[in-house]
Amino acid sequence: MSERPWKIPESVLVVIHTPALDVLLIRRADAEDFWQSVTGSKDAADEPLGLTAAREVQEETGILCGEGTELAAKLVDWQLQNVYEIYPRWRARYAPGVTHNTEHLFGLCVPEQVTPRLDPREHTAWQWLPYRDAADACFSPSNAEAILLLPQFAR
Repeated sequence: MSERPWKIPESVLVVIHTPALDVLLIRRADAEDFWQSVTGSKDAADEPLGLTAAREVQEETGILCGEGTELAAKLVDWQLQNVYEIYPRWRARYAPGVTHNTEHLFGLCVPEQVTPRLDPREHTAWQWLPYRDAADACFSPSNAEAILLLPQFAR
């Protein structure tokens, strides 16, 4: 039986939104009051961030936005990053001594509110909210800040 590899402390956060700036939030299965945008770590140190973002969006919502899809051009790297302390409850997933994560911000504009396909092991509910309400609903301050930047990056 092989051990699970350590999570890489480099991740993406993808704010999925409509042209009207409604934002999709998903509720974590392991923390009932934790609403968030799509997030996820690289699978390999050399995995391109755009690939990580598209993979995580597909895994967490079923929305296809990778290379060759209709939405590929709507997945935009905002060229911003946050460095934050990993919550103690999730630190065991990382190598000993790793306490901080670098998170890269992306936006994905979908033409209208879509019904996501959730993996119930990861997320238990979803909701579309106007961007300011979505920011207020997020448990993570960095996620809330990213959502509040949406008017600057939406296209």
